[in-house]
Amino acid sequence: MRGPAALGRLIGAAWVLARNDALLPAELDPLYPPAVATLSKSLRLFAGRGARDGRPGERLARSLERLGPVAIKLGQLLSTRADLFGAQFAEDLSRLKDRLAPFPTAQARVEIERELGRPIEAVFATFGEPVAAASLAQAHDATLPDGRRVAVKVLRPAIARRVAEDGEVLALAARLVERWAPAARRLEPRGFAATVIRATELELDLRLEAAGADELGEVMAHDGYMRAPPVVWEGVGKRVLTLEWAKGQPLSDAEALDQPGLDRKALADNLIRAFLAQALDHGVFHADLHEGNLFVAPPAQLTAVDFGIIGRLGAPERRYLAEILWGFLQRDYERVARVHFEAGYVPATHSVSAFAQALRAVGEPVFGRAASQVAMSRVLTQLFEITALFDMRLRPELVLLQKTMMTVEGVARRIDPDHDIWAAAEPVVRRWIARELSPASQVRRFAGEAQTAVRNLARLAEAPFAPTTIIHAARERSRLLWFALGALASGAAFLLGHLLR
Repeated sequence: MRGPAALGRLIGAAWVLARNDALLPAELDPLYPPAVATLSKSLRLFAGRGARDGRPGERLARSLERLGPVAIKLGQLLSTRADLFGAQFAEDLSRLKDRLAPFPTAQARVEIERELGRPIEAVFATFGEPVAAASLAQAHDATLPDGRRVAVKVLRPAIARRVAEDGEVLALAARLVERWAPAARRLEPRGFAATVIRATELELDLRLEAAGADELGEVMAHDGYMRAPPVVWEGVGKRVLTLEWAKGQPLSDAEALDQPGLDRKALADNLIRAFLAQALDHGVFHADLHEGNLFVAPPAQLTAVDFGIIGRLGAPERRYLAEILWGFLQRDYERVARVHFEAGYVPATHSVSAFAQALRAVGEPVFGRAASQVAMSRVLTQLFEITALFDMRLRPELVLLQKTMMTVEGVARRIDPDHDIWAAAEPVVRRWIARELSPASQVRRFAGEAQTAVRNLARLAEAPFAPTTIIHAARERSRLLWFALGALASGAAFLLGHLLR
């Protein structure tokens, strides 16, 4: 019965949006093509009394709040892109980050005592009212017996069931889009939905979030661009998480950027560099860096909270990302194009040179210009058209990376409207290129490939073979051995050539 129930909830979601005139708001009628304008007017027939109360962003925020945690996550993402949707629209959606209606403190106390197996007074010296409430949980101000101030995060009651229901609706919507909108198939809607659903499910175990906060705290300490509050492990359970209090003010507060001594440019630079250093250097990154999860303090200190969504990149994806960014920084569009083909992002049936030409058309008009001088909506439209022209498909394994890149850029633009994302990224990308593509690094990689080949040889030697496969196995061993020797020789020759230059 899951299918019919999910379909009913999907229809219900459309009904909520239509009743609030939040699907195709009347204020945007002059911008709609004729067919969309007709649909917008038709939907308005179903709008309820008072549907036009408030601005479009306010109406959408009300609707998404009613529709549940997954819809709220979408609203949080939209709220970071004032450059795309307008400052007022983004501000109207910002309440979805950490200013939702909380559940009663008495209920939170019961949840904590159940999870930690002891009275709340045995863990906390004081326990206050909610200071922030988001889609999945809320946070309380508390102190430990030793006097440390902490934030205690508690999941909302029955949230697991709500997330499961939302996941079914999102999966159904993805299937319908894939079936009835052929142009959207290259965006892999089902893969995208599966990634979002899985990430949200993992947020429901706060022990995993504690581990993510601890891991990313160690990663962030390497560079200092961002920090994570230490985990208080005695206050951690499946539905409860305790962290030391974050220094500064939440970036979602209107006055956060008006703190005396705050360096906006340095703060925006630190945000971009923190994300790239996490992703490139360590292959693990905070994947939910909206304003509600960032605290700022003068002169340019950033503290991240809410580690429920962690993104991870394998070594090949990290290399592709670094080389693409470096190619853009050097305005070497041919190199960027080759990396796309090597990674399989663009089908081999297309021309590398033609794709490089298309990338140049997007990159040159925006390179080196301040964010306030670039119409990102136009850039994204161009990119979408070009990716369609070259049959690029969305890669599910990169969904969290792409979503976080979009969020981080939007937040950086809000911090510093004239921010230059390329100038901010350059030191981190340059460092990665110098380290990972150096001769010594090449030799290490070749040696690693050789070790893998030798291990494969050992496995073949230990494996039983039928008489008819002995000759084939011998040939395979010989091939692997020559590969191992060749990798070692190539690495040595590469290093020697570099030293003799």
